Amino acid sequence: MVAEHFSGGGCGWRDMKNFCLKLILGRWFMVFASLLIMSVSGATYIFGLYSNVIKTSLGYDQTTLNLLSFSKDLGGNVGIISGLINEVTPPWVILLIGSVMNFFGYFMIWLAVTGRTAKPHVWQMCVYICLGANSQAFANTGALVTCVKNFPESRGSVLGLLKSYVGLSGAIMTQLYHAFYGDDDTSALILLIAWLPAAVSFVFLRTIRIIKILRRQTDELRVFYNVFFISLGLAGFLMVLIIVQNRLSLNRIEYVGSASIVTVLLFFPLAVVIREDFKIWKTNKQPSTDASQVKVVTETPPAQGVELPKPAEKHVGCFENIFKPPDRGEDYTILQALFSIDMLIIFTATTCGVGGTLTAIDNLGQIGNSLGYPSRSITTFVSLVSIWNYLGRAVAGFASEYLLTKYKMPRPLLFSFVILFSCVGHVLIAFAVPNSLYLASIIIGFCFGAQWPLMYAIISEIFGLKYYSTLYNFGSVASPVGSYILNVRVAGHLYDVEAMKQMKALGGRRQPGKELSCNGVDCYRKAFLIIIATTLFGFLASCVLVVRTRKFYKSDIYKKFREEAEVAETEEMGSCSASNQVEPMTATLAPTTAASTSAN
Repeated sequence: MVAEHFSGGGCGWRDMKNFCLKLILGRWFMVFASLLIMSVSGATYIFGLYSNVIKTSLGYDQTTLNLLSFSKDLGGNVGIISGLINEVTPPWVILLIGSVMNFFGYFMIWLAVTGRTAKPHVWQMCVYICLGANSQAFANTGALVTCVKNFPESRGSVLGLLKSYVGLSGAIMTQLYHAFYGDDDTSALILLIAWLPAAVSFVFLRTIRIIKILRRQTDELRVFYNVFFISLGLAGFLMVLIIVQNRLSLNRIEYVGSASIVTVLLFFPLAVVIREDFKIWKTNKQPSTDASQVKVVTETPPAQGVELPKPAEKHVGCFENIFKPPDRGEDYTILQALFSIDMLIIFTATTCGVGGTLTAIDNLGQIGNSLGYPSRSITTFVSLVSIWNYLGRAVAGFASEYLLTKYKMPRPLLFSFVILFSCVGHVLIAFAVPNSLYLASIIIGFCFGAQWPLMYAIISEIFGLKYYSTLYNFGSVASPVGSYILNVRVAGHLYDVEAMKQMKALGGRRQPGKELSCNGVDCYRKAFLIIIATTLFGFLASCVLVVRTRKFYKSDIYKKFREEAEVAETEEMGSCSASNQVEPMTATLAPTTAASTSAN
């Protein structure tokens, strides 16, 4: 359809040039660019694949490895700095800073693991992985937050779609790693994580930006659904690849072929974007090319550039109204949001819910080893988490948007159900039901993914979008807090205690620089019993938020965005009418002038 429209003479090429420019500068191409950035921004979620090579090459025990894991979570989720920078700079600055941090952090880890530099101190490794992981927060702030602001009425779908690609990124990066480097050198995965996300963000630096909405698009949700269906195909293909690779040993050519199909599916949303932008471009172009639509208006156009005086606004100090927030849904200041009870509840529930699931994900490799699963199965666990992490994010985003729009079902209620459901996965790990780690990986991956778009959407709806880039990143801080408490202080510590107990029972002694290994169901049982209790507390906290916001979610929470879009569209039509009032007069006066000149 697009090619047929532009076929023919110079006018066709001129139209194609104009359309391509409009496409690259449009909102939908920005969504596609954001999808690609998100699809390689999930290096923190495949820590289980390269954690063992760090542990063995540098001689760390489990507590030290979990400290690195906490540093990773701290960097990946503490994006307050990126949020504050984004308040005063365009998004491309955030993406550029994130690219540099990503490459430096992971490249230094790769140099240390491969012995190309002297063995760094533990604190240096923590800094490296924190910097590398923090680039993910910069990518989220630059791309995801910008997309939410460009599509405020579809924020649940936007968050679900973009965050789902972050969830898929672990499986995508794994397939690309096999295609580039085979499967013999795990340290090469760290090198891939260093250069690929930085390169993708750098390519789309100027594409990601705030775009003013001049004409409201009523069916934009349909476009997001089309991209969602494509992502389902990508996730399904990745699932098949995981199953096949678990049962068969593929050679390098087969890995390259499968990775090529993944890449094609990854770029397939571009077709949806081109088709949608072409429809919009053709619709907007029609009135300007149709002569029947041009009318000569003889009335005097309104004066341009004249504004009515506005009443002076009363300036209030930033500390004077901290405890006097506006109504829910209005734009809170940063301090009003941070000191509100609603934010405290969201932070507590997220700390408990995400902290527990993240602890399980980060320790999947060690859990599988302690229970006697083969290494190929452990790789399967990590890939399953990535796939179901994607599905949880996508389903939570789109389903919550549908249920909210059609049935006024509040997002905090779904958030509570997801936290409660994650307890099932923790129970399976705590009691080591035979072969249950496959099911536990699915449940935990789904629940971990589902919590993120729900939490981010709740923050945007309750506290507004004006300072969303900062508040979005503040919500993420709950993840490393929960990870430090449950992963480092609970799971890592109890694992080492049990490992020392087993070593002493066998008459051995701990040697410095040697890793501690624990075998059996007792390695993680106590830790996950504590995690279950903590998660139940987070569920109860989330239920309190459901009660507090039930009236708010029964109202029309997107009404003001529709009104703002309608006002912007009216202003655009008014400016177009004013310009049309002048242009036809010029067209009619020109022949008269020419005739009088020839007559003289």
